[in-house]
Amino acid sequence: MAFSAGNGGGYSRRRRGGAGALAEINIVPLVDVVLVLLVIFMLTAHVMEFGLEIEVPKVRQVKETTQELPVVSISKSGELYLNERQVNIALLAAEVRQRFPSQREVYVRADRETIYDPIAQVVSALGEAGLRVKLVTQPDDSGGRK
Repeated sequence: MAFSAGNGGGYSRRRRGGAGALAEINIVPLVDVVLVLLVIFMLTAHVMEFGLEIEVPKVRQVKETTQELPVVSISKSGELYLNERQVNIALLAAEVRQRFPSQREVYVRADRETIYDPIAQVVSALGEAGLRVKLVTQPDDSGGRK
């Protein structure tokens, strides 16, 4: 019977011989792929946001829906958008009727820093066209504390 006194027995002979398998994992390709995905995410993250940056006022009760609804957005500078498309206030009611023939109510969302005059003009124009106006707000997370 033959016993070896060296470390690992026959393992060290195989390692030196060049026929053994390399047991290390090369993570360089993995790091390359992760960095490419990170760059792609960073470049496209701003595209995933919902259109215009309008900060609506906060209230306690808010209803959510997934139905496609007519939404008139008023920016800080007073520009009007009907579901992401800019529209003239004189053509607003006709555009709502054309794009949403079955809807009888329109949601108006305005930036909280918008002056009141454009909001009043939009509400008046939609009211004269026989459309009900609903104001869009944001839920207040403070829980009633101020």
